Amino acid sequence: MKRITIDPITRLEGHGRIEIFLDDEGNVANSYLQVPEFRGFEKFCEGRPVEELPRITPRICGVCPSAHHMASTKAVDAVFHADPPPAAKKLRELYYSAHMCHSHIAHFYALAAPDFVLGPDADPAQRNILGVIAKVGIGIGGEVIKHRAYAQDIQAVIGGKATHSVCGLPGGMSRPITEEERKDFEEKAKSMVEFAKFSLKLFDDIVLANKDYMNLITGDIYTMKSYYMGMVDAKNKVNFYDGNIRVVDPEGKEIAKFKPADYLDYIGEHTEPWSYLKFPFLKRVGWKGFTEGKESGVYRVAPLARLNAADGMATPLAQEAYEKMYQTLGGKPVHATLAFHWARLVELVYAAERLLELSQDKEVTDPNIRTIPTATPDEGVGVVEAPRGTLYHHYKTDDKGVVEKVNLIVATVQNNPAMNMSIKKAAQKLITKGKAATEGLLNMVEMAFRAYDPCLACATHSLPGQMPLEVIIRDPQGNILERLSRKL
Repeated sequence: MKRITIDPITRLEGHGRIEIFLDDEGNVANSYLQVPEFRGFEKFCEGRPVEELPRITPRICGVCPSAHHMASTKAVDAVFHADPPPAAKKLRELYYSAHMCHSHIAHFYALAAPDFVLGPDADPAQRNILGVIAKVGIGIGGEVIKHRAYAQDIQAVIGGKATHSVCGLPGGMSRPITEEERKDFEEKAKSMVEFAKFSLKLFDDIVLANKDYMNLITGDIYTMKSYYMGMVDAKNKVNFYDGNIRVVDPEGKEIAKFKPADYLDYIGEHTEPWSYLKFPFLKRVGWKGFTEGKESGVYRVAPLARLNAADGMATPLAQEAYEKMYQTLGGKPVHATLAFHWARLVELVYAAERLLELSQDKEVTDPNIRTIPTATPDEGVGVVEAPRGTLYHHYKTDDKGVVEKVNLIVATVQNNPAMNMSIKKAAQKLITKGKAATEGLLNMVEMAFRAYDPCLACATHSLPGQMPLEVIIRDPQGNILERLSRKL
């Protein structure tokens, strides 16, 4: 059996490779997304004071530390049974809206756009952010950098640092913001709304106007039917910071809506010996293997899943963009994996509008931003919608607040079954008997996982209790002489 290896896979957070196995006819028999890195955050958080975790867990990732910081802070609130004052909640959401803007801008322009602006089979030396800037103009590149910086500035002021923030405390926030800071945020948010609108227009001009790209989005190569999960507010509109978790089936019908603390009643985790990543599934349906459709327990999170799981957006421009996306793609739910990119830009508009709304709310400058905990600590769950999907932090402590157990279910882990299935389907459609597996074609296989914006650093877990290890000995020509392994 012939093997094709894509190593490393590119334009993602973390390290991974794709192994594709061909049968004797030259068709794809199977494929695997493998993650060779290891993180043990759940284990080494044990024994620490729980209030330290909002400062420890963001170190999982330098791309989405704000998501871990907010989920962790909310979990610590729950451990101490401390409900933050309204001003603290708004300040947190303002901070978090800035994070969603910065992350979505980074993914679309740096990681996704090269495939569309330059083309899936463009020279890989040009198929990157520098190639994008060369194609669309330095002026647009400057706007990308400026607005990411705006979002980072807001996070730095509120969070203490732009990356690995320290603002979240049990029951509230570390410091209020001043009126001058609020006004500065408001001006930056106004510019962010305009930039989000521009980004949607750019997508219209480059992707939607290109028949070949639209055929890729709507075609069979990147389509997969699944369940979808996302956080919604009281009106079933998308919300990144707070709400209930809603799940819809492949036909768009609601099958569950639950409080974040009840997640274990709905989510199970399957394991495979060839991956550090677990494979979550819906308990109500059960694990049926790597199969799609209503009979499979596989579900998806992240931008398209959030929009599929919700009834709309809570801000006007985002709602308009939401309606256009579904009208163009034939109604809800949309199963086109590449439409995650479009949904990400709809969410960018929402995040920018929400950032503006909150920055114009004078209550965010209220100095009453903390409820001092008085209850005995025990157990708590904190959930936010990370840029890459629903993020769960679950902590158990003793009566002194020392951590006894930590469970993290991150977005990329929840998308892990779907990513493997999407890669396999794309490979089977693209790599066939008598057709050469060119670099451009293999990049199109990578596009199947890139749409999910995976963060593999966040996702890796160790199951065997001993880190698997593989040593490959090669001669000077690169031929394998010996392969030694442990726990593989």
